Parts: sequence; structure tokens; C-alpha cells
Amino acid sequence: MDARREVWRIYRESIGILGVSLLGGLFAGLVLGSDAMRAGFADFPGLLLLLPAFLATRGNVYGAFGARISSGLHQGLIDPEFEFDERLVNAVVASFVNGIGVSVLIGFLSWGILRALERESARLVELVGITFIAGVLTSIVLVFGLLVLVFGSYESGYDPDNLIGPIVTMLGDVFGVVFLYVAIVVVGVVL
Repeated sequence: MDARREVWRIYRESIGILGVSLLGGLFAGLVLGSDAMRAGFADFPGLLLLLPAFLATRGNVYGAFGARISSGLHQGLIDPEFEFDERLVNAVVASFVNGIGVSVLIGFLSWGILRALERESARLVELVGITFIAGVLTSIVLVFGLLVLVFGSYESGYDPDNLIGPIVTMLGDVFGVVFLYVAIVVVGVVL
């Protein structure tokens, strides 16, 4: 296959998901700019500081997870089936641990930075609670959502490597913002 044909194949596989990713990003922006979310930022000072790090780590952790799964499929180490597979289970567990662990760390670091700079901050338990709840919820959706999308694209003859980046970015932004809002509501009620 010549290079030009290969470039067009990759472009055709990627353009649709890039459009969906764009729409997902706009939706995340609408949620982020909503009155309810702005009220959450006012009620829990420090959330605006942790937001970029929280959203970025969704892409980092789950982008690596998607790449691992895609590589396993290409190498024949993983079958595109929802059956017990030690490699798949290990990748899922590692992603959950990394995603939730880094979420909690973001809460601690945000609180610590604000305290060190003598700026107003929500209580440590509130920031960590919000990032923990949002981290757990996004981990569940991203792990299982990525598995469905990667397996489905592979089974349909598409190269998952061309789709993982935009999918992870969009899902991470949309569900990250939505679940941060859910976590704000839960922590506001519980604490």
C-alpha cells in the first residue's frame, strides 16, 4: 500500500471520532460553565486549581490503558472478548489503581498548594472526597467504555490506535466534568 493511500485511510478512520470529540468537548464546556458548576467552585475553593490536572490525568492514565489494549490486540496477546484474561485483568486493575490514586493525590496537592500560598481552600477532606468520588466514577466509565470501543473498532476492521486519543480525550473531559459535579453535590450533602 502506498503512503498516500495509508494517510487517507488513517484520516477516514479518524475524522468521525474527531468530530464527536469536538462535540464532547463543547458539552463538557457547557457543563463547566453552568450556574450549578460555578456555584460548586464558589462553595469549594480550590476546585478550579485541580480541574486541569484532574482532566489531564484522565487522558494520561486511560490513554496508556487504551494503547496497552490496542497493542495486545495487534500482537494477538489479547482477544477482543469480555472473558477472563490475565493480561486484560492486570491492565484494568492497574488503570483503576492509577486513575483513583492520582485523583486522590491531586486533591491533596491542590489543598497543600493553596495552604502554602495562604489562599482560601476548601477543607482537605472535601477536596480529596470530591476527587476520589469523581476518580472512581470516571475510572469505571473510562475503563469499560474504552474496552467496548477498542474491541468494537478492532472487530469492525478499524485500527484502534487511530481512535484511542480522541476517544480518551472526549470521554475524559465529558465524564470528568460531569462526575466532578456529581462529586460536588455528594460531598456538599454528606460533609
